[in-house]
Amino acid sequence: MAVKTISRLWGQYEGSSIYLFKIENETGAYVELTNYGAAIVSVVVPNREQDLENVVVGFPDLDGYLNDTCYIGSTIGRYANRISRVKFQLEGETYHLDANDGKNSNHAGKSGFNYRAFTAETIDNGVVMTLTSPDGDGGYPGKLELMVIYTWSDDNELLINYKATTDKATIANFTNHAYFNLSAFKNKIYNHRLTVSSKYIVDLYEDYTPSGAIIPARQKTFSNNKLSDKFKIDESRVEGLNLFYIIDTKTEENELAYAALLADEESGRTLKVYTDYPGVFLYTGDYLSSNALTHTGKPAKPFEALCLECQHYPDSINHLNFPQAILQAGDVYDQSILYKFGTI
Repeated sequence: MAVKTISRLWGQYEGSSIYLFKIENETGAYVELTNYGAAIVSVVVPNREQDLENVVVGFPDLDGYLNDTCYIGSTIGRYANRISRVKFQLEGETYHLDANDGKNSNHAGKSGFNYRAFTAETIDNGVVMTLTSPDGDGGYPGKLELMVIYTWSDDNELLINYKATTDKATIANFTNHAYFNLSAFKNKIYNHRLTVSSKYIVDLYEDYTPSGAIIPARQKTFSNNKLSDKFKIDESRVEGLNLFYIIDTKTEENELAYAALLADEESGRTLKVYTDYPGVFLYTGDYLSSNALTHTGKPAKPFEALCLECQHYPDSINHLNFPQAILQAGDVYDQSILYKFGTI
């Protein structure tokens, strides 16, 4: 096989060995991962001149991740996005969560999987990472067994597959929180062009929790639009976007639906996103920051990169009109995200 995976010890965290994994294809393009937070560390892919450069926010050492507060590159769980009022009811019981976002829980609060050391093993073209989350972890019911499978192809495709089981009914919603900048951080994201295969969004309150309404995207529709066309920009601040788009395409590739296309005209790089999740959350990095230096040699700053987080509906358990993300004992959670990098 042309794709090869190597690993090296990267550090220690709470008694667990943390590794840096490198998955490289025959063209020299590669992805780096770590089992701390089952995170994406770098994605090094060509521009139209075939120059290989990193296009995700990441840190050159483990300490950057241990001190990160922006979920940079991490696996999110048990439940991506927000749970309003830090509670939900399931099968007649009320469960209380950790408040880390005002009166709400975001990305599972302090118990988030971005803070966990996963067990990991390499395969020829990727890495398999596993985690056991005990019953009551972060307030969530059920002992949860999660497997995150990363694979990298000769076509510069990064496939993430999430598999999970539980011994008790619970809610589950896993995603990856990579921040992308296809210019390789030569510019901010304002001139990136975005297409999202969606005509409807989930209406959100000011605290980003859903109102329960599903509304037309209208002026927030993306059809090869520059991101700056959708921002409110003045000299003092930029008002970014934090929106859940409901994927409406039925076009499939590898049994996954086309969700989004991100492009940077200057470098020629493109990112196509495919998934079997019902939606994608666009976050334009309004609050992106870091104390540690990233791969650029500088701390992360707002609007340097954006997230396209394929996931289930936010706060779905508290809105019965939304498709639910309940995982029953005996069932297998099986969802995938495909990031396909290319050039124009």
